Amino acid sequence: MSALGKPGSRQISVVVADDELPAVNELAFLLGKDSRVGEIHRASSGAQALKLVESHAVDAVFLDIHMPALSGLDIARVLGAMERPPALVFVTADEEQALAAFDLAAVDYLLKPVRPVRLAESVRRICDLVAEAAAGDSDVVTVVQGGTTRIIRREDILYVQAQGDYARLHTDTASYLIRVPLTELEEQWAEAGFVRIHRSYLVSRAHIRQVRVAGGRAGITVGSTELPVSRRHLPGVRSTLSASRVRARS
Repeated sequence: MSALGKPGSRQISVVVADDELPAVNELAFLLGKDSRVGEIHRASSGAQALKLVESHAVDAVFLDIHMPALSGLDIARVLGAMERPPALVFVTADEEQALAAFDLAAVDYLLKPVRPVRLAESVRRICDLVAEAAAGDSDVVTVVQGGTTRIIRREDILYVQAQGDYARLHTDTASYLIRVPLTELEEQWAEAGFVRIHRSYLVSRAHIRQVRVAGGRAGITVGSTELPVSRRHLPGVRSTLSASRVRARS
Protein backbone atom coordinates (compact mmCIF):
# COMPACT_ATOMS: atom_id res chain seq x y z
CA MET A 1 0.00 0.00 0.00
CA SER A 2 1.49 3.29 -0.98
CA ALA A 3 2.44 5.69 1.75
CA LEU A 4 2.19 8.70 -0.52
CA GLY A 5 -0.55 11.14 -1.36
CA LYS A 6 -2.74 13.54 0.52
CA PRO A 7 -5.46 11.83 2.51
CA GLY A 8 -8.26 10.98 0.14
CA SER A 9 -6.60 12.64 -2.86
CA ARG A 10 -5.11 9.82 -4.88
CA GLN A 11 -6.98 7.10 -6.70
CA ILE A 12 -6.83 3.58 -5.35
CA SER A 13 -5.61 0.54 -7.26
CA VAL A 14 -7.66 -2.64 -6.97
CA VAL A 15 -7.82 -6.28 -8.04
CA VAL A 16 -11.16 -7.90 -8.93
CA ALA A 17 -11.08 -11.69 -8.64
CA ASP A 18 -13.88 -14.07 -9.63
CA ASP A 19 -13.82 -17.34 -11.57
CA GLU A 20 -16.84 -16.15 -13.59
CA LEU A 21 -15.68 -13.65 -16.21
CA PRO A 22 -19.04 -11.81 -16.52
CA ALA A 23 -18.93 -11.16 -12.76
CA VAL A 24 -15.38 -9.79 -13.05
CA ASN A 25 -16.33 -7.50 -15.92
CA GLU A 26 -19.48 -6.25 -14.22
CA LEU A 27 -17.72 -5.35 -11.00
CA ALA A 28 -14.82 -3.77 -12.88
CA PHE A 29 -17.33 -1.70 -14.85
CA LEU A 30 -19.01 -0.45 -11.68
CA LEU A 31 -15.68 0.36 -10.04
CA GLY A 32 -14.53 2.17 -13.18
CA LYS A 33 -17.40 4.64 -12.79
CA ASP A 34 -16.09 5.72 -9.38
CA SER A 35 -13.62 8.61 -9.68
CA ARG A 36 -11.82 7.42 -6.56
CA VAL A 37 -10.74 4.21 -8.33
CA GLY A 38 -7.73 4.20 -10.66
CA GLU A 39 -6.14 0.98 -11.89
CA ILE A 40 -8.42 -2.07 -11.98
CA HIS A 41 -6.70 -5.43 -12.43
CA ARG A 42 -8.84 -8.44 -13.36
CA ALA A 43 -8.26 -12.03 -12.24
CA SER A 44 -10.24 -15.16 -13.08
CA SER A 45 -8.57 -17.37 -10.46
CA GLY A 46 -7.07 -17.17 -7.02
CA ALA A 47 -3.57 -17.81 -8.31
CA GLN A 48 -3.88 -15.00 -10.84
CA ALA A 49 -5.12 -12.65 -8.13
CA LEU A 50 -2.07 -13.38 -5.96
CA LYS A 51 0.28 -12.75 -8.90
CA LEU A 52 -1.36 -9.38 -9.52
CA VAL A 53 -0.96 -8.39 -5.88
CA GLU A 54 2.70 -9.40 -5.98
CA SER A 55 3.45 -7.46 -9.17
CA HIS A 56 1.45 -4.27 -8.58
CA ALA A 57 1.00 -1.74 -5.79
CA VAL A 58 -2.56 -2.74 -4.89
CA ASP A 59 -4.69 -1.03 -2.25
CA ALA A 60 -7.58 -3.48 -2.21
CA VAL A 61 -8.77 -6.86 -3.51
CA PHE A 62 -12.40 -7.63 -4.30
CA LEU A 63 -12.72 -11.41 -3.89
CA ASP A 64 -15.36 -13.95 -4.74
CA ILE A 65 -15.42 -16.54 -1.96
CA HIS A 66 -16.21 -19.67 -4.00
CA MET A 67 -13.47 -20.19 -6.57
CA PRO A 68 -11.87 -23.50 -7.57
CA ALA A 69 -8.40 -24.42 -6.23
CA LEU A 70 -7.80 -21.27 -4.16
CA SER A 71 -10.98 -19.87 -2.65
CA GLY A 72 -11.42 -16.27 -1.63
CA LEU A 73 -10.86 -17.25 1.99
CA ASP A 74 -7.64 -19.05 1.07
CA ILE A 75 -6.38 -15.96 -0.74
CA ALA A 76 -7.32 -13.77 2.22
CA ARG A 77 -5.22 -15.93 4.55
CA VAL A 78 -2.21 -15.63 2.23
CA LEU A 79 -2.61 -11.86 1.91
CA GLY A 80 -3.06 -11.53 5.66
CA ALA A 81 0.47 -12.84 6.18
CA MET A 82 1.93 -9.95 4.16
CA GLU A 83 3.65 -7.11 5.99
CA ARG A 84 1.31 -4.60 4.36
CA PRO A 85 -1.70 -6.50 3.05
CA PRO A 86 -4.23 -4.81 0.75
CA ALA A 87 -7.73 -4.22 2.06
CA LEU A 88 -10.13 -7.12 1.48
CA VAL A 89 -13.70 -6.94 0.23
CA PHE A 90 -15.58 -10.19 -0.30
CA VAL A 91 -18.14 -10.25 -3.10
CA THR A 92 -20.38 -13.31 -3.04
CA ALA A 93 -23.90 -14.72 -3.17
CA ASP A 94 -23.21 -16.71 0.01
CA GLU A 95 -24.45 -14.89 3.11
CA GLU A 96 -23.33 -17.69 5.43
CA GLN A 97 -19.63 -16.91 4.96
CA ALA A 98 -19.86 -13.39 6.37
CA LEU A 99 -18.56 -14.32 9.83
CA ALA A 100 -15.54 -16.15 8.39
CA ALA A 101 -14.85 -13.17 6.14
CA PHE A 102 -14.77 -10.67 8.97
CA ASP A 103 -12.59 -13.02 11.03
CA LEU A 104 -10.07 -12.47 8.24
CA ALA A 105 -10.28 -8.69 8.76
CA ALA A 106 -12.37 -7.98 5.66
CA VAL A 107 -13.20 -4.32 5.12
CA ASP A 108 -16.61 -5.20 3.70
CA TYR A 109 -18.84 -8.02 2.52
CA LEU A 110 -20.93 -7.42 -0.60
CA LEU A 111 -23.75 -9.66 -1.74
CA LYS A 112 -24.36 -10.35 -5.42
CA PRO A 113 -25.84 -8.71 -7.37
CA VAL A 114 -23.73 -5.79 -6.17
CA ARG A 115 -25.60 -2.54 -5.66
CA PRO A 116 -23.68 0.60 -6.72
CA VAL A 117 -24.53 2.36 -3.44
CA ARG A 118 -23.04 -0.47 -1.36
CA LEU A 119 -20.00 -0.65 -3.61
CA ALA A 120 -19.44 3.08 -3.18
CA GLU A 121 -19.46 2.56 0.59
CA SER A 122 -16.79 -0.14 0.26
CA VAL A 123 -14.63 2.21 -1.81
CA ARG A 124 -15.06 4.91 0.83
CA ARG A 125 -13.84 2.54 3.54
CA ILE A 126 -10.82 1.58 1.47
CA CYS A 127 -9.97 5.23 0.75
CA ASP A 128 -10.18 6.00 4.47
CA LEU A 129 -7.74 3.18 5.24
CA VAL A 130 -5.34 4.39 2.55
CA ALA A 131 -5.51 7.93 3.93
CA GLU A 132 -4.85 6.70 7.47
CA ALA A 133 -1.86 4.69 6.27
CA ALA A 134 -0.48 7.71 4.42
CA ALA A 135 -0.84 9.91 7.49
CA GLY A 136 0.71 7.33 9.80
CA ASP A 137 3.61 6.32 7.56
CA SER A 138 4.89 9.66 6.28
CA ASP A 139 8.50 8.62 6.95
CA VAL A 140 8.42 5.55 4.73
CA VAL A 141 7.59 4.87 1.10
CA THR A 142 6.22 1.60 -0.24
CA VAL A 143 7.56 0.67 -3.67
CA VAL A 144 7.20 -2.34 -5.94
CA GLN A 145 10.33 -3.53 -7.74
CA GLY A 146 10.56 -6.71 -9.76
CA GLY A 147 7.29 -7.95 -8.32
CA THR A 148 8.55 -7.46 -4.75
CA THR A 149 7.15 -4.88 -2.34
CA ARG A 150 9.82 -2.91 -0.49
CA ILE A 151 9.67 -0.35 2.28
CA ILE A 152 12.08 2.57 1.75
CA ARG A 153 12.84 4.98 4.58
CA ARG A 154 12.59 8.57 3.45
CA GLU A 155 15.77 9.46 5.35
CA ASP A 156 17.69 7.09 3.03
CA ILE A 157 16.59 8.94 -0.12
CA LEU A 158 19.33 11.21 -1.49
CA TYR A 159 17.37 12.84 -4.26
CA VAL A 160 14.29 12.41 -6.43
CA GLN A 161 14.26 12.68 -10.21
CA ALA A 162 11.18 13.56 -12.26
CA GLN A 163 10.21 11.10 -14.98
CA GLY A 164 6.98 12.36 -16.50
CA ASP A 165 4.09 11.59 -14.15
CA TYR A 166 6.44 9.36 -12.17
CA ALA A 167 9.34 10.04 -9.81
CA ARG A 168 12.51 8.02 -9.31
CA LEU A 169 13.81 7.79 -5.74
CA HIS A 170 17.60 7.51 -5.51
CA THR A 171 19.34 5.98 -2.49
CA ASP A 172 23.01 5.04 -2.02
CA THR A 173 22.44 1.57 -3.42
CA ALA A 174 19.45 1.64 -5.78
CA SER A 175 16.66 3.64 -7.39
CA TYR A 176 12.91 3.07 -7.30
CA LEU A 177 10.17 4.34 -9.59
CA ILE A 178 6.89 5.48 -8.03
CA ARG A 179 3.75 6.84 -9.65
CA VAL A 180 3.76 10.25 -7.97
CA PRO A 181 4.60 13.57 -9.70
CA LEU A 182 7.64 15.47 -8.43
CA THR A 183 5.52 18.55 -7.70
CA GLU A 184 3.41 16.51 -5.29
CA LEU A 185 6.48 15.19 -3.48
CA GLU A 186 7.90 18.71 -3.29
CA GLU A 187 4.84 19.85 -1.38
CA GLN A 188 4.61 16.79 0.87
CA TRP A 189 8.30 16.53 1.75
CA ALA A 190 9.23 20.19 2.23
CA GLU A 191 9.01 19.91 6.02
CA ALA A 192 11.23 16.81 5.88
CA GLY A 193 14.07 18.86 4.37
CA PHE A 194 13.67 18.17 0.64
CA VAL A 195 14.53 21.12 -1.59
CA ARG A 196 13.56 21.70 -5.23
CA ILE A 197 16.71 22.65 -7.16
CA HIS A 198 15.57 22.08 -10.74
CA ARG A 199 12.39 21.20 -12.61
CA SER A 200 13.71 17.63 -12.67
CA TYR A 201 15.25 17.28 -9.20
CA LEU A 202 14.31 17.36 -5.54
CA VAL A 203 17.17 16.80 -3.08
CA SER A 204 17.46 15.91 0.59
CA ARG A 205 19.18 18.76 2.43
CA ALA A 206 20.62 16.25 4.92
CA HIS A 207 22.56 14.52 2.11
CA ILE A 208 23.98 17.62 0.39
CA ARG A 209 27.78 17.50 0.48
CA GLN A 210 28.63 20.57 -1.56
CA VAL A 211 27.15 23.49 -3.46
CA ARG A 212 29.27 24.79 -6.33
CA VAL A 213 28.81 27.99 -8.34
CA ALA A 214 31.12 28.63 -11.30
CA GLY A 215 30.79 30.42 -14.61
CA GLY A 216 27.22 31.39 -13.95
CA ARG A 217 26.24 27.76 -13.36
CA ALA A 218 25.42 26.06 -10.09
CA GLY A 219 25.49 22.45 -9.00
CA ILE A 220 24.79 20.44 -5.86
CA THR A 221 26.63 17.27 -4.88
CA VAL A 222 24.38 14.71 -3.22
CA GLY A 223 26.16 11.51 -2.25
CA SER A 224 28.52 10.95 -5.18
CA THR A 225 26.25 12.63 -7.75
CA GLU A 226 26.37 16.24 -8.89
CA LEU A 227 23.01 17.66 -9.93
CA PRO A 228 22.31 20.94 -11.72
CA VAL A 229 20.63 23.87 -10.00
CA SER A 230 18.49 25.93 -12.35
CA ARG A 231 18.69 29.73 -12.37
CA ARG A 232 15.04 29.86 -11.43
CA HIS A 233 15.57 27.77 -8.29
CA LEU A 234 19.01 29.11 -7.28
CA PRO A 235 17.74 32.02 -5.08
CA GLY A 236 15.44 29.67 -3.20
CA VAL A 237 18.20 27.10 -2.77
CA ARG A 238 20.59 29.75 -1.41
CA SER A 239 17.96 30.97 1.01
CA THR A 240 17.13 27.47 2.20
CA LEU A 241 20.75 26.48 2.72
CA SER A 242 21.93 29.80 4.21
CA ALA A 243 21.44 28.61 7.76
CA SER A 244 23.04 25.21 7.15
CA ARG A 245 26.66 24.10 7.16
CA VAL A 246 26.65 23.72 3.37
CA ARG A 247 28.32 26.69 1.69
CA ALA A 248 28.64 27.46 -1.98
CA ARG A 249 32.09 27.13 -3.50
CA SER A 250 33.28 29.07 -6.52
